[in-house]
Amino acid sequence: MKNSLLKAAVTFLSLLMLGTTSSGQSPKFRVLALYSTTVESDHVDFAVSAIKFYTKMAAEKNFVFDLSTDWEKLNDENLKNYQVVVWINEFPHNEAERRSFEKFMTNGGAWLGFHVSGYNDKYTQWPWFVDFLGAVFYNNNWPPLPAKLIVDDGTHPATRHIPKSYISPINEWYGWKPNPRDNKDIKVLVSLDPVNYPLGKKNIITQGDIPVVWTNTKYRMLYMNMGHGDKIFDSEIQNKMFEDAILWLGAK
Repeated sequence: MKNSLLKAAVTFLSLLMLGTTSSGQSPKFRVLALYSTTVESDHVDFAVSAIKFYTKMAAEKNFVFDLSTDWEKLNDENLKNYQVVVWINEFPHNEAERRSFEKFMTNGGAWLGFHVSGYNDKYTQWPWFVDFLGAVFYNNNWPPLPAKLIVDDGTHPATRHIPKSYISPINEWYGWKPNPRDNKDIKVLVSLDPVNYPLGKKNIITQGDIPVVWTNTKYRMLYMNMGHGDKIFDSEIQNKMFEDAILWLGAK
């Protein structure tokens, strides 16, 4: 475990030196991406892949993709520099960071959260975030498996370039209770196809409507349940959604 985290940390440092924009033009928007190297190893592996993917994309599409493991950068003054915040594999734990994020979103900021960034349960004690996400973690499959996904809304800017269904790479899939679809402000974009059930071998999801990508229409935000392991960016179809998502969030 320690060797894996150390290797990942070295990779992070190398990527940080690449820079994010290659043209002399002013960047279209600025992203602050926050992550951790001390979380579950599969979530660190995802962060390595996500940073590589979005660092390359930022240079090609001319936006700034700033990276940090310092979650204290979720403060009022620093967030003035950014239009989009990304939580790659973690979430804020103290009140100051939470309050600044709330203010950022309420004032028109944008957010992209992956996988565990949306995790919340009875111990989280952050009512605002529960309403913001529109769901509470309920269960998961294990081990991580690929799954067939259904695109519920192909008209949204994040999903308009992907087919009605596709096979998503290996991931740990979360179930939610309450279901985000039951929240009037939530628009579900992608969900698990029931043909996947039973999904898992040790922890098995046997039934249910399980959204995996959605937006809260009161905010400029997207949650994506993908984010476990190093295979998430192996699908060109899914990668198109990841690209379109951040471009939509950063659009003026």
